[in-house]
Order: sequence, then C-alpha cells, then structure tokens
Amino acid sequence: MKSTLYIQSNGLEVKDSDLIAQIKKECTANGMKIKDIKTLNVYVKPEEAKAYYTVNEDVQGCIAL
Repeated sequence: MKSTLYIQSNGLEVKDSDLIAQIKKECTANGMKIKDIKTLNVYVKPEEAKAYYTVNEDVQGCIAL
C-alpha cells in the first residue's frame, strides 16, 4: 500500500514526504548521516507554520512549513 499524508491549513499544503526530506536535509547539513537516523518523530503545528521534530529521541529542531 502506498499512502501520502497532506497537511492543509490556511491555504498551505505540505506532503509528509516533503517534510521528512527537509528534516533529513537539515540533519545532514548539521553533520548527521542518514543511516544514523533510527527514529524520527514529527509534530506539525499549522498555526505556527512549523514542524517540530526529534531524531533518535535526543536531537530536536524545527523547520518552516
């Protein structure tokens, strides 16, 4: 089964795969290797136009939607 999650709010639309790609890009820009990512939790806050995340339960950050 293939699925895609879309987040829509106030005229904004973001796909889950786009969010994950942005987070991976940010992590690698900060020296992390993709193979080192074991868990990724994403918390989307449309009212702030941000997605907060944790990687491996210890690295935290946020990206703009």
